[in-house]
Amino acid sequence: MSAARTPLGRRSFLTGSLLLVAGAAVACTTDPVGGDSSHGAATTLNVWYHAYGEAGTQQAVTRYATAFTKANPDIAVKITWVPGDYASKLNATLLTDAAPDVFEIGDFAAGLAARGQIAALDDLYGDAKADFDRGNLDQETVGGKVYGVKMIDDVMMLYYRKSALAKAGIAPPDTFDALAAAAGALTGGGNKGLFLGNDGVGDSPLLAVLAGGGELVGTDGRAAFDSPQAVEAITALKRLHDDKSLLLGYTTDWWDPSALVQGAAAMQWCGLWAMPAVQSALGDDFGVLPWPALKAGGRPAVRVGGWTSCVNAKARHVDAAKKYVQWLWIQQTDLQRDFAQSYGLHLPARKSLAANADKLAAGPAKQAVELAAAHGRRNPGTWNTAVSTVFTAAATKALNGQGDIAALLRDAAAQAQAEIDKQRG
Repeated sequence: MSAARTPLGRRSFLTGSLLLVAGAAVACTTDPVGGDSSHGAATTLNVWYHAYGEAGTQQAVTRYATAFTKANPDIAVKITWVPGDYASKLNATLLTDAAPDVFEIGDFAAGLAARGQIAALDDLYGDAKADFDRGNLDQETVGGKVYGVKMIDDVMMLYYRKSALAKAGIAPPDTFDALAAAAGALTGGGNKGLFLGNDGVGDSPLLAVLAGGGELVGTDGRAAFDSPQAVEAITALKRLHDDKSLLLGYTTDWWDPSALVQGAAAMQWCGLWAMPAVQSALGDDFGVLPWPALKAGGRPAVRVGGWTSCVNAKARHVDAAKKYVQWLWIQQTDLQRDFAQSYGLHLPARKSLAANADKLAAGPAKQAVELAAAHGRRNPGTWNTAVSTVFTAAATKALNGQGDIAALLRDAAAQAQAEIDKQRG
């Protein structure tokens, strides 16, 4: 989630006051909203968020916390705003007494449930459960229990400049061959055809495998990205690197739309969160596409990520934490709508809210929602940082010509399987 980011980018370290946790600089924190134990509240919750880049987001979640404490005067809330590598800081802090009571995670991690670090939340949903996207519920389910409440869905897709493609006589690409040809044809005059990230990789290996008919992790829990389909997909993807049509080392990374709106690249992989900024800069001179199928008749891919609220199963205030999550992310539909549409642009996790979201009702935003419904793919619950890092490292070597593609993927799959087995116990 982020559109208006600092030049340092989403995952870089932002300046600000810091809280020292477990000996490391971790986060910016607020005073408890609504007071603390000396001012009437018997319990104070610590709630963690990653440092969203959209202006107003931190103020919004603080405002939500204030409203919660007004409705529940015995529970105060401290908001902890975590810059930098959020996942690493969260995982480290969960092993200490300073662990938060409530925290968000991007791309649900089933290992947290398997290790007993997060609480089952089935009892929070009630009749509202049917209104939550089935794919999200399935992703958050481990051993038959639901361990999170999805806050927002982030849809990621290809943006393209209509005028740039039209000037070159190029139709929006609907196969990978067409994408590669378009990227090459649109490269010239100091500009590049496609921006996937400063390393030229980003999400592209994952997307290529899925759009090539492969899988990341099979239904049997086995790492599956060493298949013939995956090898074919990564081999095809290497063409973008070999023909020098990718923009590399830009001043912002793929999650910021600056490369597209400033004309450095005619096409860019980015997220729905960036659409307000793209529209402000380009008007109607842009369109959106899924990552195209490897071959005609194949299945395109749109990545659906987002953020899920979880409760620390080992927290001192589990019941109060669950009450907070239920109040904010299940009961307060007006605040859920505000969070999804007022700070960048996101797809609400509730079907009823998504259907009535005015900012998603027309134009490219509506098309993005339709693409997510038709081609949306969520990462497997076992696709944690360790597994993803192994896969991406192998794919990056393959794309840079640093080894045999089949051998690299085979070795990476074996390493990934060891990590997956750890998660599954």
